[in-house]
Amino acid sequence: MNLQSMTGFARAATEHEGTAVAWEVKSVNGKSVEARLRMPPGFERIEVAVRQAIQRRFARGSFQATLTVTRPAGMQAQPVVNEAFLKDVAGLAKRLQEQFGVAPASADGLLSLRGVFDVPEMLETEEMRAALDAVINATLDVTLTNLQQARRSEGEALRSLLAAHLDTVEALTLRAEADPSREPAAIRARVAEQVKLLLDPGANLDEARLYQEAAFLATKADIREEIDRLKTHVVSGRALLAAGGAVGRKLDFLAQEFNRESNTLCSKSNAAAITAVGLELKAVVDQFREQVQNLE
Repeated sequence: MNLQSMTGFARAATEHEGTAVAWEVKSVNGKSVEARLRMPPGFERIEVAVRQAIQRRFARGSFQATLTVTRPAGMQAQPVVNEAFLKDVAGLAKRLQEQFGVAPASADGLLSLRGVFDVPEMLETEEMRAALDAVINATLDVTLTNLQQARRSEGEALRSLLAAHLDTVEALTLRAEADPSREPAAIRARVAEQVKLLLDPGANLDEARLYQEAAFLATKADIREEIDRLKTHVVSGRALLAAGGAVGRKLDFLAQEFNRESNTLCSKSNAAAITAVGLELKAVVDQFREQVQNLE
């Protein structure tokens, strides 16, 4: 199954008996499916159907859908101005200006008043409306299909990036696992060096105590569990990428687990080489999680 990015844009247009219909839909990251619609006056009747169509297609994303309907010149409804009412309102505005010194009324302000200016709805039969609505819905369906394709193309690009990040995490994990500083002999040598700095040059070392300290340090600095968990998380990440679908949330949770193991690796490190690996892991995991945020 394909991966989908949550970002994309699509447009589709058609014509029905001289009326031009066009949809533009764009999507960005979102926790769930959220749709904002921009519709011409009179088309609020199809809002529910539009939202349902988006919800059926997508699992996550914030969508903005814009519908444009352009009718032929002969079919355009002519605006109507209530001139008598406009005259009364204009006269009242002038008297207020003369008596109270208020700002003069503007033409656009007067025309925006309810009852002064109106654009009547087109006279359409139910059959005409139903036919136009069917064309609008069909055009929306094409637009959403195109949007899915755009999101899938970006999702496949993200799959490659995320797979590369997982490869890097695996390589760093194996480097930490093979680092010589994890050998008991290396730990013992470091403890011995630390003890020498604290004792007089001629003092004899207590070999038994030295072994105890080495064993304690080895236990405290053991990163076997972190390495095993990192390997397991890499396998899980690859499986999720291979499965596809709406796996963004699962991969985001996995990124948090990667980050936790990287932090623990750094805190338990007893050598500069392991610390360096832990810091590299953190950088790669940050990049991984940043890309995951774009997935559905």
